[in-house]
Amino acid sequence: MNFDKELDARGLSCPLPILKTKKSLADMTSGQVLKVVSTDCGSVKDMQAFASQTGNTLVSQTEENKEYIFFMQKK
Repeated sequence: MNFDKELDARGLSCPLPILKTKKSLADMTSGQVLKVVSTDCGSVKDMQAFASQTGNTLVSQTEENKEYIFFMQKK
């Protein structure tokens, strides 16, 4: 998937992946896509909740080798 910016949140625990995602999205323009890579299993539910609360779109989420990869499109 194409993305405009990548955030490496590996090794960070809740709530840091979400806080860093929020900060990264603030620097982006509407329609751009942020790729987030996290090792925190809690980030799966957190990203879903963050997307619904903020109106940003969680385009996809996958898990590979105990890493969680999210693509979030800014509203």
